[in-house]
Amino acid sequence: MKNYGLVGFPLAQSFSQKYFTKKFADEQIDAQYLNFSIDDIEKFKTEVLTTPDLCGINVTIPYKQKVMPMLDGLDETAAKVGAVNVVKINRTGNKLTLIGYNSDVVGFENSLKPLLKPCHTHALILGTGGASKAVRYVLEKLGIEFKFVSRTASADTLSYEQLTPEIMASHKLIVNCTPLGMYPKIEGCPNINYTQVGPDHLFYDLVYNPEVTVFLQRALDHGAQIKNGYDMLVGQAIRAWEIWNS
Repeated sequence: MKNYGLVGFPLAQSFSQKYFTKKFADEQIDAQYLNFSIDDIEKFKTEVLTTPDLCGINVTIPYKQKVMPMLDGLDETAAKVGAVNVVKINRTGNKLTLIGYNSDVVGFENSLKPLLKPCHTHALILGTGGASKAVRYVLEKLGIEFKFVSRTASADTLSYEQLTPEIMASHKLIVNCTPLGMYPKIEGCPNINYTQVGPDHLFYDLVYNPEVTVFLQRALDHGAQIKNGYDMLVGQAIRAWEIWNS
C-alpha cells in the first residue's frame, strides 16, 4: 500500500485527507492518506519521512517555507513562488530524493480568474505567510498590482491601521491568506473596515471551513462578491496527484 500525507500544525481539520481517502476508495487505489501533525519542522525527518512506502506529501501552515531547506530540489514555479505545498518523493533503493512543488498557484488562479472584472486592477493580500506567496505569484502573472497587509508595517507591507478609505476604495480585490476565521476558531477575521466595502469589491478567503467565514460575511453584508477557498483546494489537490504520478 502506498502512503501519502499532509504535514502541518495544528491539523484540526483536513480537506486533503477527506479528498484523497474518497478518491482512493472511488477509484480503487491501494493507498492511504495520513495526517502528520508535527509541532516542529525537524520532526519532518524523524516522524514523516520514516513512514513506509511514502510517495507524496502535501504541506500546509506553518511549514510551506520551513520545509524548503529539507528538500533536494524545487521545480521552477515553487522556486519563483518561494513556498512549497507539494513534495514528490523519488526512491532509489534506500535513498530518498525530495522535490518541492507549488500547486496552490494552479488552484488559486483557476478559481479566481472567472470572478475577475475590469475594476479588479489592484489587490490587498492579507497575511505574509506561505500561502500569500502563491497569491502574489498569480497576481503578478495576471498583471494585478497588489500590496501586502500585516499586523506590523514594513518597507513593503502595510499595517491594518494604514488601510485608509482611499486604499480600500482603489483596491477592489482583497485576499485573506491568514488562518483567521478557520474552524474551530471561527469567530476571528482580519481587522479591516468593512463599511468601506461595496459591490465592486471581490473578497477571496483561502479558508474553506466554515463555508462563509466572518471575513466573507461582513463583506457580503456590504454588497461585495465573495469566494471561499474550496475550489482552490480541489484544484491544488488534483494538481498534487498529477505531480506525484508524473
